[in-house]
This record gives sequence, structure tokens and C-alpha cells, in this order.
Amino acid sequence: MNQFNELIASDKPVLVDFFATWCGPCQMMHPILEELKTKIGDSAKIIKIDVDQNQDLASQLTIQSVPTLMIFKGGKQVWRQSGVRTAADLENELKKYF
Repeated sequence: MNQFNELIASDKPVLVDFFATWCGPCQMMHPILEELKTKIGDSAKIIKIDVDQNQDLASQLTIQSVPTLMIFKGGKQVWRQSGVRTAADLENELKKYF
């Protein structure tokens, strides 16, 4: 949890994708996040966290379905959504916190 807290403590927005390797919709998110990264460059961070390998963190953040996407700014959660989202949707959400 300490390492996670360090990652989300950024002044830049941090998009966290909570996923599972066995999850079909999670696999659909991978190319979407790659596209998003090329669009936003260094203005935000994108982090992927496997819920099966980080069960304590997933439990603390009440991740009940995957994919769950969260945006953090300065260590605080500012947005959360479950399910597949388009790169354009995610870009619009992130831009609110640049």
C-alpha cells in the first residue's frame, strides 16, 4: 500500500486500471490505454494493477469488478468507473485534472 500511495501522490493525474488477466473486457482496455498514452504523453501517468496479485489493495479500495478505472490527483481519488471506456472518454476525464 505504501508503494501505491507513492505512485498516486503525483501532482499530475494518475489513471489506475485495476484488471485481471482472465478478464476479457480488461484485455480490451490494453490497446485503449496504449492509445490514450500516446494522446496525453507526460501530462498524466497510467498504471495497471492486477487485482489477483494485489488482493489487499483491491480490497481496501473496494474493487468489486474489473476493469475498474480510477483517477487520483495529489493522492486523492477524484474519479472512478467500472467497465470498458474509450480513449476519448478517458482523455476527457483526465483533462479535468491537468
